[in-house]
Formats: sequence, structure tokens, C-alpha cells
Amino acid sequence: QVQLVESGGVLVQPGGSLRLSCAASGSIFSISAVGWYRHSPVKQREPVAFIINVGSTNYAYSVKGRFTIDRGNAKNTVYLQMNSLKPEDKAGDNCYAKIKRSGASYEMHCWGQGTKVTVDA
Repeated sequence: QVQLVESGGVLVQPGGSLRLSCAASGSIFSISAVGWYRHSPVKQREPVAFIINVGSTNYAYSVKGRFTIDRGNAKNTVYLQMNSLKPEDKAGDNCYAKIKRSGASYEMHCWGQGTKVTVDA
């Protein structure tokens, strides 16, 4: 089975930084898109940051200039560097990826279990 595991969400004070990670494992042939959605009372379901293609990234307007997504050096792992965190960044963040399993004809939509980011003094 293909699995996404994310981590890094903790309590942080406003202005602080966090780095989330999302690791994909299993029988994976390719990953065409990977990133994070977040869920909060402000926006119930918001795409935060995604890598769509190699070298192509997309960010929510609210996080532009503060968050950076990159693939790092680990196999099938991406990171979300979150700087200048604001109280409105408090949310449950879920890693998402479009993954083609080995031997499969179509891509599947995969979700991590989530990690909670809390920004509070």
C-alpha cells in the first residue's frame, strides 16, 4: 500500500518557524503532484503549497513570501518551510499527493493523516 506520513506540527509563537515533512512510501512508480492542504475555521479547505512539476510550485496567496515547499534530498519526501507564522496559520495540515502505483494504470489521490500547527502566544 502507498502511504503518506507527515510530521512537524507543533505549538509555536507568532513570528516563529516550523518545517513540515511529508514522506511517501510503498510501491510507487511516480508522483506527479505533492503538497499540503490545511483545514481551519478561516478557510475550511485551503490548498497551501504544491509542487506540480519538477521546478514548478504553487502557493496560496495568504502564505506567499512566508512559506516554501521543496523536495529536499530524501527520496519521495517534501518539506514545507513555514516562516513568520501568524495566528491565522493555525490549522490541521494534511499532505496530499497524486501517486501512480507500480503496475497501475491511473494515478490515485493519497492523503496523509495530518499534523496540527498551532500558532499562539
